[in-house]
Amino acid sequence: MAGNLIARSVHDLTAAAWFGGSLMGAIGLNGAAAEAKDPSERTRLSSAGWMRWAPVQTAAFATHLAADLAIAFENKGRIAKQDGVARDTVIKTAVTVAGAAVTLYSGILGKKVEKLAAEGGEGATEPRPGASDELKAAQQQLKALQWVIPAFAGAVIVLGAKHGEMQRPKNVFAGLQR
Repeated sequence: MAGNLIARSVHDLTAAAWFGGSLMGAIGLNGAAAEAKDPSERTRLSSAGWMRWAPVQTAAFATHLAADLAIAFENKGRIAKQDGVARDTVIKTAVTVAGAAVTLYSGILGKKVEKLAAEGGEGATEPRPGASDELKAAQQQLKALQWVIPAFAGAVIVLGAKHGEMQRPKNVFAGLQR
């Protein structure tokens, strides 16, 4: 049991940080920033909060990747031989990489909003009338991505749980019989 305990724990905790952090940011941080009286404070405060979170999220991604590799190495035999494990590993990897790319792109958009924060906004992701096209585009994209990111993170968590279920003895046995 101890062989994968640390790697699995790190894997799940880092995915949880990605999921929880993105939801808290979308609901709590962006929602609270939208309450600021000064429109320029709405974008500035949201950007400042997300920039404080970025190093933690980056560390979580890097640690998640390391844990994924450790788990895959420990399970290389199952990946090669148990029916469905290789397919699900590829799917989970693709979802993780796509989610990481979307999260990275969101950070790039966030930097644009931070640069243009003085223009202000109706909210953290809602442009105000008269905002530059660059700020409007960044905020409109962030408005969608703030919900797409936790969907990716949630999918990674569910796929990780599926991998865990595939390790139950009855599922290993059934998968090796095919």
